Amino acid sequence: MDASLNLKIEQIKTEIKNIVKDEILYVAFSGGMDSTVAAFLAKEALGPEKVKLVNVLFGPFTYSKSVESVLKTAEELGLEIEFADKHKAQHKIMIHGPNCNQCTKQLKMSGVKDIAKNNLVATGANQSDSWGKTCIKVMNNLYSPIIGLTKEELRAIVKKYNLNIRRVGENAHREGCKLKHLLKLLVNMDYHGRAVSFANEIIHDILDRYEYKREIANVKIIGPLSKNIALINIKPHPPKEIYDEIVEILKDEKSIDEVYIINKPIELTISANPGIFGNEESRYWIEKGRLQPEFAAPIKVIWKKSRNERLSTFHAVDFQFIEE
Repeated sequence: MDASLNLKIEQIKTEIKNIVKDEILYVAFSGGMDSTVAAFLAKEALGPEKVKLVNVLFGPFTYSKSVESVLKTAEELGLEIEFADKHKAQHKIMIHGPNCNQCTKQLKMSGVKDIAKNNLVATGANQSDSWGKTCIKVMNNLYSPIIGLTKEELRAIVKKYNLNIRRVGENAHREGCKLKHLLKLLVNMDYHGRAVSFANEIIHDILDRYEYKREIANVKIIGPLSKNIALINIKPHPPKEIYDEIVEILKDEKSIDEVYIINKPIELTISANPGIFGNEESRYWIEKGRLQPEFAAPIKVIWKKSRNERLSTFHAVDFQFIEE
């Protein structure tokens, strides 16, 4: 770590002391690199008794491994952690179709604020985030102590202080909750919700048992509302015995009607609400930014305009393999 980064760290710690003063600082804590560094520097500046972690849960859509990870990291940091459950509010959003952005913006921070009350809440916003690029450190009781740091600097801090960053194994870049893999409306919790929750818990249980390292691992649930089609995405592709075990368990699950391994290019048929259907930029972002990074093979999307007034985003209604 170079001298300039050491200076930045000391400046951040001094700033935290000056901004928080004698109050309690709550940290919106996911257990990822950004929030872990923010929590660590806050503890170094204020002491463990002045810093509390808050993690937002989404009921059956939070990975059990994720809960274990944040508890372990909190213990290593020597900080108290509290949990806020927002899965009922999440259902009210997702019943209208996949909408991770709205969920993140509305529910995650509101869950933290439910516990923090009027106290300042620290986030892990940094130079890689759109918010980080605004350089606004404090607004509406939200504080971004590491807003001036780059990802490279954050990694250097993690290495210098031997901070453990644990991952579920869902995605090498950005992980979320299981519900982002339901590519249709969450109408029935016992059917649509059960399918995506069960499938995305099982896939990691099996891969972890085999100690299989992956860049991507998820089960997308698509299909009409009356049929749950499970699309298994693992990258790099594991040995046949691992696939066979996952497929066998998913086929036995009553909430899942069909199971496929995504090991070659596919064509997705997606029904979108009129606003998205008529906006080329929105369609491009959903296909290339939202979906393609989470599939184990190239995808092509056939777009159709939805007549379902309840659909506020999109719904993947069908798929087929592209024959080469």
